[in-house]
Amino acid sequence: MTTVLIVDDQSLQRLGFSMLLEQHPDLTVVGEATHGAEAIRKTAELRPDVVLMDIRMPGMDGIEATRRIVRSGGRSHVLVLTTFDLDEHAYAALRAGASGFLLKDALPDELVAGIRAVAAGDAVIAPGLTRKLLDTFGDRFPGRTPDQEEMLSSLTQRESEVLKAIASGWSNLEIAERLSLAESTVKTHVSRILAKIGARDRVQAVIFAYDTGLVRPA
Repeated sequence: MTTVLIVDDQSLQRLGFSMLLEQHPDLTVVGEATHGAEAIRKTAELRPDVVLMDIRMPGMDGIEATRRIVRSGGRSHVLVLTTFDLDEHAYAALRAGASGFLLKDALPDELVAGIRAVAAGDAVIAPGLTRKLLDTFGDRFPGRTPDQEEMLSSLTQRESEVLKAIASGWSNLEIAERLSLAESTVKTHVSRILAKIGARDRVQAVIFAYDTGLVRPA
């Protein structure tokens, strides 16, 4: 069972999401919040698998709430919702630690699949859209820090190759085929990479690769 906390300041939006999710026996809504501060409190209290987070809310917005939820080190993953696929708020939410984002007008099946993916520790942004987002805002990355230098040096040559492939939007199967590896070996490399660089998922790994200059915007 995947548990979900719905965060949105619009009551009809919360109701719609709740009705949709409750149609699926493997998903259950454990609570609702109307602003960021309430989202933080209820996440700590209810420990949902996924926090479905609106970005624009009065008071504390979804970006700051996401940042604080991720920094708390809890088990919950944040899936943010936005109106436009390349607005700065979506970018900021990913930087804050969200596991991905979906458009508010996403199809019901896309939303459900996204929640399931995030709960499993995966990202929900299509590789092409991830690259488009990072290429658009890539010039804002601050450069490599000493901690990031140490993380990069801990990667083996093969792990660096796999990280570059992830940042290029390749799936595990594509990485396996292009690097002549078994897909199970790629999965092992990905897990080790995430652990070494302190990333929660592939989206954060992509951001790390851009942050450190391992890859550059096209």
